[in-house]
Amino acid sequence: MFRSRAKEEKAQAADKALVTDSNETRHPEAPKGRPTPKRSEAQSQRRSVANTPTTRKEAAKRGREERRAALEKQRQALAGGDERYLPARDKGPVRKFVRDWIDSRFNVAEFFLPMAVVILVLSMVRVGALQNIALLLWLVVIVLIVLDSFVTAFRLKKRLAERYPDENRRGAVAYALMRSLQMRRLRLPKPQVKRGERP
Repeated sequence: MFRSRAKEEKAQAADKALVTDSNETRHPEAPKGRPTPKRSEAQSQRRSVANTPTTRKEAAKRGREERRAALEKQRQALAGGDERYLPARDKGPVRKFVRDWIDSRFNVAEFFLPMAVVILVLSMVRVGALQNIALLLWLVVIVLIVLDSFVTAFRLKKRLAERYPDENRRGAVAYALMRSLQMRRLRLPKPQVKRGERP
């Protein structure tokens, strides 16, 4: 009856705290205040929790597996020519045109390795005339490769300017010359056109 106002407010606050504590430890039959999730949602949540790596070791293992899968897709794309999984240097319509244009013609540079073997064998023979022929052949092969590369670069630049005026053509000629140096059988991505077949 003669209580102070502050004490009454403290008592009311204590009663409220008691009521909220009793709500937190609710009866099992009482409603929980949120809808029960569907079974499919609960299972997907459990799966997503199960799929997240818990340790650094698991995360590293998963990263390695993902990289391995991506490299396998890339290898298959290089063999089959699937544009989606090709490396960045081989992607795009300009690079595809360059590959097809190089693969459709004979290039002197692609025969460099077989000719180099023949010249090397000739230079090892202890006959002066054959060694002179080998040196002359080296000179002829190098001059032919340089001339063929200049002609290829000039003609390819012209074709790219006509066909892809608005596309980014930077590095396309160097890409073509590097591809022309490889033997046709060893080129990656694999050639998609036959010789003489114009892209």
